[in-house]
Parts: sequence; structure tokens; C-alpha cells
Amino acid sequence: MMNSGAMALNASSGRMMKQQRFSASAAEAAHNRANESEISSLSDQEGLEEDMAAQEPSPPSSMENNKPGFPKKILANKLEDKHLCNCCQNILRRPFQAQCGHRFCFYCFNRTVGSGPQKCNACIKENIFEEPTSILIQGCAFPDNAARREVENLPAVCFNEGCSWKGSIKDYELSHEGKCEFMILPCPLCKELIRLNEQERHNERECPERTLNCKYCKEPFHFKKIKAHDEICPKYPMICEGCAKKKIPREKYVDHIKFCSKFRTPCRYHVVGCDMSVEKEKIHDHERACAHEHLNLLLHYIMGMKVGLEGLQPQSLELAGHKAHELHQALRDLETRVGQLSAIPGPTGPPVQGVPSSSSSSSSASAAAAPLPPPPPAATLSTSFTPLPSSVGAALELQLHSEKTKVADLGRRCQELEVKAGTFEDVVCVLNREVERFATTMEASNRQHRLDQDKIEALSNKVRQLERQVGVKDLTVAEMEGRLREMSATTFDGVFIWRISDFTKKRQDAIAGRAPAMFSPAFYTSKYGYKMCLRIYLNGDGTGRGTHLSLFFVVMRGMSDALLKWPFNQKVTLMLLDQSNREHIIDAFRPDITSSSFQRPVSEMNIASGCPLFCPLSKLEGKNSYIRDDTIFIKAIVDLTGL
Repeated sequence: MMNSGAMALNASSGRMMKQQRFSASAAEAAHNRANESEISSLSDQEGLEEDMAAQEPSPPSSMENNKPGFPKKILANKLEDKHLCNCCQNILRRPFQAQCGHRFCFYCFNRTVGSGPQKCNACIKENIFEEPTSILIQGCAFPDNAARREVENLPAVCFNEGCSWKGSIKDYELSHEGKCEFMILPCPLCKELIRLNEQERHNERECPERTLNCKYCKEPFHFKKIKAHDEICPKYPMICEGCAKKKIPREKYVDHIKFCSKFRTPCRYHVVGCDMSVEKEKIHDHERACAHEHLNLLLHYIMGMKVGLEGLQPQSLELAGHKAHELHQALRDLETRVGQLSAIPGPTGPPVQGVPSSSSSSSSASAAAAPLPPPPPAATLSTSFTPLPSSVGAALELQLHSEKTKVADLGRRCQELEVKAGTFEDVVCVLNREVERFATTMEASNRQHRLDQDKIEALSNKVRQLERQVGVKDLTVAEMEGRLREMSATTFDGVFIWRISDFTKKRQDAIAGRAPAMFSPAFYTSKYGYKMCLRIYLNGDGTGRGTHLSLFFVVMRGMSDALLKWPFNQKVTLMLLDQSNREHIIDAFRPDITSSSFQRPVSEMNIASGCPLFCPLSKLEGKNSYIRDDTIFIKAIVDLTGL
């Protein structure tokens, strides 16, 4: 900001420049000395005015805000070129005048000469460029306060759509610029264009890029990730599916369901096919109630296992039997050969050398168990067999022992399979007995269930009958309430005031054709007198449609019509009440006794008769005293003279 000394110095230098320009003009007009003295006095007067203007403080916004000129759209009248900045081509803001005579905004001039001396583009365009006068440099311009005052006093309007502000440019700069509620600004986050008065609501509720704090864990998160955050928020309130307890933090939910007796868990028999989920506290009741189903599932499961085992058992038993038979046959052959070899004498007569005593004993035992065939003749044996070395006997003994071990192992496995098969058969028998018992129980339960269903059906029929009776009673009560309201609003003195609330909504319904007319409650001239009501068209009827409020008087059929004088011939006054009690809208008429509207009614009510042009709708628009709190009052007065 420039202080007052600098401003005074600029003003003085400006005055000197103007004096030089005017002196030059006087030299060019030297043929008239009187004009020269007049111009000199005018220059002195201008200098004095500028000194006074230099002492006046500029508007704070003008001095403090470095901005280009005002937009042209704010001017309320025709724009003149002298009010435009020669740089930004907008309306001058805090105008400065260069030594060449052209005006610039303070901001535009400083921006232009900020990088060094520049040629004046306006002088070049006007073809009056002249050095050094047309060179713009720092310090060669002075505040043009006269132009500033002229510009600030120009009438201005706000160019933002929807804003009705009006004033001067000075008022615009001081109190409205940058503060207009209808100003369109880009949202700094989502870049959407919004009005200033909607910025707070947009930032808090609408901006898709806004940041929120979780109301549970208080951690900040991006609005777009609200669902993802809710899925991981440790404080997010969960609802127990069992006990329906609410507001359980997610971090404590697992601990809660471990001990919640209402939480549903899979049945213990789910491994065999039960797909029920039962509350923890009812798991034993479920097992007792569904024992039949559980046994069936278990039976099917075990039968499946048995079928699988039976599919494998015959093959394995058959193989084991074949192998055992082969081993027994090989064992007998070996024992026979060993016995024969042990009984044959060698060349010198004794038994074969190298055969262990165990072999001999074994052979003898075998021989005792099964008699050996008679030995062949000596000559034949001597020619058919030769003595075996001792290693052959040992090898045969080892082979025999191995074959016996295999046979024993196969026998043991066969016994185990037979035991298992017997166990499964016992289990199946037990399960069959349980199935039969539970089948009997199930049949009894089904009979009881059918009885219960019959009872439920009878109760349901009774409930439906009671509901129908309650519905009839409700209709009767509603009808009686309507009659009570009508009776409470009924008068018996020929004077009736009709209060119509929600006027705006009801008029919109009338305009849209949903409810073009409304009837008032009935009122009477006396307890046994004429029965009447009013009918109003909030959007007009007939000749008044769309332009007037139409109000009509209706004669209704009453209980005492036979005692009354017909046709109806009493004066009727209709009024729209001014709620400030200043100027009521009044219309009155005397019935046309030839009209069917005033004869004795033969139906519920006669044809309405009254004022289709009762009140212009223009009187009810804008500010008026006929509508207060969206309510109007209609008053009807029936003259009782002669009754």
C-alpha cells in the first residue's frame, strides 16, 4: 500500500504533468492570450481538487485488493470507453493515469511494468506513439482520483443469476463483491460449480470427494470408501443374529457369540448330513426332537461304509484264500521232500550229512502225522537221488518258516475282518430296532400335528372373523367421528365462519384438477330451520376459472323441511375476511325464488348458486392480509328476517 506522502507526491507530479500538457496546448493556441489565462486558472483549480482528492482515503478494498478491473456486466447503463482499462479492457478499478494520458487499473499497470519499461499499446493502436511519453515505466503514472470517483458512482447490478442486488460500483466493491450468495465457485475438491450459499451444505453433505470422520472409531476416511471402512471398522456396531442385541463393536463380536446362548450353531450331526442350525441353548432339545432323523442319517452313513468295506472284503479274502492254499500246498510238498531226503541212506549207509536235527524231528513229526509212501527199491534210489549238501536243507527250512509266517498273518487279518463285519451287523440290528421305535413315535407325532393343525385353522377362521368385525367397527367409529366434527362446527343462528387451512396445497390441487371444489360443514338458520352449506372453487369456476375465487351458497335437505316455507327467500351475505380487520371482501344476493336452487330439496342438496367472480386471485398473491399461516376464513350470514 502507498502511504499518504507517496499519494500526495503522485498527485503533485500528476498536477505538474497536466500543467505541462495544458501549457503545451496553450502554446499551440498562442493567438488567443485570453484563452491562455483561462486555461491556466482552470489548471490551478484542477490541481487544488486533486490535492483534496489525494487526502481522501480510497476504499479499503480498492487499496488492499490487487485485482484487475470490474467486469463489464455489472454496469446498469451503457458502457463508455473512457471507463475502460487500456490493458484488461474491463471497468477501471483504482485508476492510474500514465504520462501519455491513458488510464490503467493499478493492478494492470504494475503487472505491465513489473518486468521493465513497456510501450503503451493504446498509443500504438491510436497511432500516437511518441517516445518517451508513450513508454510506461514505474513511477510515471499517478492516481486519477477524478476518474475513480466517476467510476465508483456508476450504477451497478450483480451479474450472478438469481441475485437482485443493485447499487453503485463503490457499494459493489465494498459490500457485495466476493460475498454474493449466488456467486458460482468451483468446489476445491470435486471441481463442481456451486453457489456460495450452498458451499457449506455441499462440503458437508454432497461433495463426493469430502473427507469424513467415522462416528464410531473417529478415524478419517474418504467418502467414496465409506462402505469399505464400515466393513473393517473395529467399532462398527454389529447385531447379534441370535439374541438380537444391538451396538456390539465388531472387535467384541467374536467374544460375544462364543457365550451367546441364542446364537445359532450347526448341529453336531452335520458330519453325517444334518443341515440344521440351532441356538446353543436349544441344541439338546434339537437332538432329542430329531433323534429319529439323526439315527437315520447315521444308519445311512454306516451302511455306506459297510458297502464300501464289503466291496473290498471279498476280493481281499479271495486273494488271501488262494495264497493260503498255495502256501499250504508248497508246505506239504517241502515237508514230503525233506522227509524223503532224511530217510534215504547215503553211500555208506548213514543218513544224509548236513541236515540239522530240527529238520529230522520236523520230518519225523510230519511223517507221524501223515504216513509216507513206501520207499522205492534201493537200486532205483541209488540211481535217482544224489546226496544234498547241508546248505540246501537250511535254505528249505528258512523258506518253510517264511511261508508259515505269511499264512499266520493272513489268517489273523481274516479273523479281524470277520470281527469287524460282525460288529457292523450288530450295530445295524440295533439301529433297525431304534428306527422302528422312532417310526412309531413319528406316527403318533403326525397324528398330534394334524390335530394341532385343525385347531390352528379353527383359530385362524375366528381371528379373520374378528378382524372383519373390527373393520366394521372402525368404519362406524370413523363415521361417528366425522359426524361429531360436523356437529361441533355446526351453527344454528344463520352465521357461519369457515376456516380453510393448507390453502396453498389445496389451491394447487384445484389447479391440477384433483379437487376443484370443496364443501363446508352444514349450518342452520335455527335448530329446526333451513340446512345450508358453502361450496368454494379455489381456482374459480365457470367465468371465473383461473382468474377468480368462486364462492357458492347451497341449500341442503334437512329433517324439518316439511315445516319450513319454500322457496328459500332469505338474503345471503358472503365474505372473505381480512385478518387485519381492515377491508373484507363482501358480496350479497337475494335468492331468485324461481330458481330450482332455492326450492325444497328432493336430493341431498340443491344446485349451488352464488358468486363465480367472488374475489380476484391476484388479491391473494404476494403479501396480503387475507392469508395468514396458509389459512383463510370465509363467513356466511343468512338474514333471519321473517323467520
